[in-house]
Amino acid sequence: MNSADLGLPVDVPSTALFTDHYELTMLQAALKAGTAERRSVFEVFTRRLPEGRRYGVVAGTGRVLDAVENFRFDEGVIDFLRSRAVVDEPTLQWLADYRFRGDIWGYPEGEVYFPGSPLLRVEGSFAECVLLETVILSILNHDSAIAAAASRMSAAAGGRALIEMGARRTHELAAVAASRAAYVGGFDTTSDLAAGFRYDIPTVGTSAHAFTLLHDSERDAFTAQVETLGRGTTLLVDTYDVTEAVRLAVEVAGPELGAVRIDSGDLLLVAHRVRQQLDDLGATETKIVVTSDLDEYAIASLAAAPVDAYGVGTQLVTGSGHPTCSMVYKLVARARSTEPGAPLEPVAKKSMGAKSSRGGRKWAARRLDEDGVAEAEVIGTGPVPADLADQQLLVELVKGGEVVAREPLDAVRARHQEVLARLPLSATQLSRGETVIPTEYV
Repeated sequence: MNSADLGLPVDVPSTALFTDHYELTMLQAALKAGTAERRSVFEVFTRRLPEGRRYGVVAGTGRVLDAVENFRFDEGVIDFLRSRAVVDEPTLQWLADYRFRGDIWGYPEGEVYFPGSPLLRVEGSFAECVLLETVILSILNHDSAIAAAASRMSAAAGGRALIEMGARRTHELAAVAASRAAYVGGFDTTSDLAAGFRYDIPTVGTSAHAFTLLHDSERDAFTAQVETLGRGTTLLVDTYDVTEAVRLAVEVAGPELGAVRIDSGDLLLVAHRVRQQLDDLGATETKIVVTSDLDEYAIASLAAAPVDAYGVGTQLVTGSGHPTCSMVYKLVARARSTEPGAPLEPVAKKSMGAKSSRGGRKWAARRLDEDGVAEAEVIGTGPVPADLADQQLLVELVKGGEVVAREPLDAVRARHQEVLARLPLSATQLSRGETVIPTEYV
């Protein structure tokens, strides 16, 4: 959900300059050559997953749809391009009337993907499709990387609450997108109010060490917080001495204290000691929240600790070591001519090495075993086999330039959990391994 859905005012700037210079120079040359209007098919895919990852997560689709809708060359943009002599005047006139009027199909947001999966297919004239390459890849590469890290962390958390709190570790606008992607991947809340405003993600937060240091004593700080926010608040207990802070926290708030947060030290050891102390003080329902540079491995190492929630920042918003998915946007088919109804011909890069691609407009399906568990990602260009007809993955997102598949973010988040449940159990293992199912071409 965005702020417009919430009935809140929002400025929607053009996304047309979220592109690369060469996309416009290709357009100019194609217009001059008379090939710009050839019907074309572009696909987004990745040749491999980050090393050790067993699946990828499709995230950012909703943001892609917004970006395509707002991809307009308004007067200010045209003036900028003219002042820099990026393209000639006939091309500027063409751009001034630009609207994407083609079709987009893709994996539903929240789905998983594997090497070769055609997770987005863009169809229309070469001219209208080629301009979208950079903005689509920018969104999908970033958001899918964050969602994949979030999904792994969610699996490691084993049902315990996850708080996204990485806004201060990345660009301020990327932080909002990261919060959204983390929510898709399984996080429950965010500390970023901009993400809460724009996407209606639940927000949480209480106080930092600065608040404790501001006051003359830790007791004064706890008293001020409890009197203002209530006994259900979360008190930060590792500014000075943790044991003394926990004692003070319960003394000030009573056994109804909502939670304590631990942000340093040996979290496994400290969490056990704090849990025992809270129980001894009668605060048996007080929860323990841990933070401090967590990633999926640190979360997994705390599985046996009496921890109720994890706050994750840096590692999450940087993709836990893999900040991009290496997705590419490639022309896979184009019409023989600009004549209406001209047949499509497969095209593909055939250079040596790992950058070659497979031509043809593709479909994708996920073959399931007799227990309903995924066993292969099947990709083809011909007729879909009858036994896979009900397992096709691509859905229509844009038809004739109109978005037809917007959905609430909570539905996307739920889909991801449902999809994970249909993967082999090894999908959620954190040890390095191959993709959990193979990709087959037919």
